Amino acid sequence: MDAARGAWRQGVGVALATSAYGVSFGALSVAAGLDVWQTCVLSLVMFTGGSQFAFVGVISAGGLAAIPAAVASAALLGARNIAYGIRMSTLLPPGRFTRIAAPQFTIDESTAVALAQGTPRARTVGFWVTGIGIYLGWNLSTLAGALLGDVLGDPRAYGLDAAAAAAFLALLWPRLRGRQPIVVGIAAAVVATVLTPSLMPGLPVLIAALVAIVVGWADWGGGAAKGGAGPAGGPGVDSSLGSDGLDEPDDLPEREGLP
Repeated sequence: MDAARGAWRQGVGVALATSAYGVSFGALSVAAGLDVWQTCVLSLVMFTGGSQFAFVGVISAGGLAAIPAAVASAALLGARNIAYGIRMSTLLPPGRFTRIAAPQFTIDESTAVALAQGTPRARTVGFWVTGIGIYLGWNLSTLAGALLGDVLGDPRAYGLDAAAAAAFLALLWPRLRGRQPIVVGIAAAVVATVLTPSLMPGLPVLIAALVAIVVGWADWGGGAAKGGAGPAGGPGVDSSLGSDGLDEPDDLPEREGLP
């Protein structure tokens, strides 16, 4: 029960931080030439912040002629949600409601909050509280930003463009307790940073994800997780920790069929 309450608190906190970012999207979308209703429909139906910003960003730069490129960019960024869905399908309780509703709320933040929890109940609570909370808050703040964009001025002046990234980093940081997660994080960040100026939106994210998969598959930096000394005589990691250096409750791999 304490774990579930903790998941509630995390979910609400992330929802509040991420929802504030919707004001920025609403204002920027209207500035790019979309009207209020088009802006709100994007948030209601697409509901993935990175794809939405990529879409309006390309339209802002190229006008109506850039719509095919905008759709392609948004689709590339949204492709990451497929991986999230595969992962969450092994963690959420099965059922018709889950199959119908969960895909709409499977985003970066809901997946991160769920995976940060240590019990099945807490993961379920974290997923739904975060996903539904962000959906409601994001759409309300999108409407507010679209209506009040001229009054607010540039939302970036308030730091709202960094709210979602800061919330996600806060969830990720405690998990960087093993050597391999740090190697994965640094490698993916470097690749995305180097490629972003030269590739269309979406591709750097997918390539960075591929780098993370390769690092994990090759087990680079993961040798210390097997006990004993790590490279260069460094201290080993307690054998009770998983390959990523995180505690793994006994009921997770066997009872839930995790890979």
